Amino acid sequence: MDVEGNNLNGIKFLDKRAMIIDFIAGANGGIACVFAGQPFDTVKVKMQVFPSLYKSALHCFRRTWKEERFRGLYAGTGPALVTQIAENSILFLCYGRCQSVIQTLFHVSHVDKLSVFQNACAGSIAAFITSFALCPTELIKCQLQAQYQNQQLQENFGKKPLGALRLTANIITNEGLQGLYRGFVSTCTREVGGYFFFFGGYQLSKRFLTPAGKTADDLGPIEVAISGGIAGACFWSSVFPTDVVKSRIQTRSSDLNYPKGFVSLTYAIFRKEGIGALYKGLVPAIVRCFPANAALFLAYEGTQRLFK
Repeated sequence: MDVEGNNLNGIKFLDKRAMIIDFIAGANGGIACVFAGQPFDTVKVKMQVFPSLYKSALHCFRRTWKEERFRGLYAGTGPALVTQIAENSILFLCYGRCQSVIQTLFHVSHVDKLSVFQNACAGSIAAFITSFALCPTELIKCQLQAQYQNQQLQENFGKKPLGALRLTANIITNEGLQGLYRGFVSTCTREVGGYFFFFGGYQLSKRFLTPAGKTADDLGPIEVAISGGIAGACFWSSVFPTDVVKSRIQTRSSDLNYPKGFVSLTYAIFRKEGIGALYKGLVPAIVRCFPANAALFLAYEGTQRLFK
């Protein structure tokens, strides 16, 4: 590292302009992702948390629309926006820096020359850092999405649903700040593993869709959208059981006899409910990931190209 701390062996990894662009592009991608995929995410969480209430994703969607209407399908949108903006701005900021570090360590001439595996490793490291910002907002989002059904199960039909701020205040009052990090182990496990396949799948798809003699920068919006959708499918298909356990831990909707730990709860769900329970909600997650992640990468790549 030089005196200014701006490069390793001449390769910049603390380029302020690049960091700002990555941060803004990630935030724009997060906003696009939420509005494109929030109803599907709500269905996913409800099926994960209340597997006995819904026969299918379509049944969950119809029942949510009948009982809660538009508000129900977009429950938790505020925290979801905070989650996605925080997650993706930090994620892509860290991803760019991790790419530069890996580029230096492996003596790669340019970041575009990194292999698919190297890009996947950069994404995984960036995701670990992002988990610290993600866990509290993910917790609030999941609790808001599951609030209506939890009130039904507790027979609190007339109780007014809590908003994001009131719910956050209640958690801090009752559990302290550490209460906002309930489910951190499962969140971190999901992010680190999932984003390895997410960024690996995205880079592999882009390379497959790049015509001979062209570069990834020459790809149009359709190819970027397809690559983003495939990246999302890679993410969810690789870590979905972990996400189910995370949702159960963060909403505390499981039977009181169930353990609270990540490994022990995973085993308890498998033993008592079968392997299918660990994949409850996979269909809406996969359906959601295509429009949501297509929108994410279109916004991200579009912002990158606008600045560059």
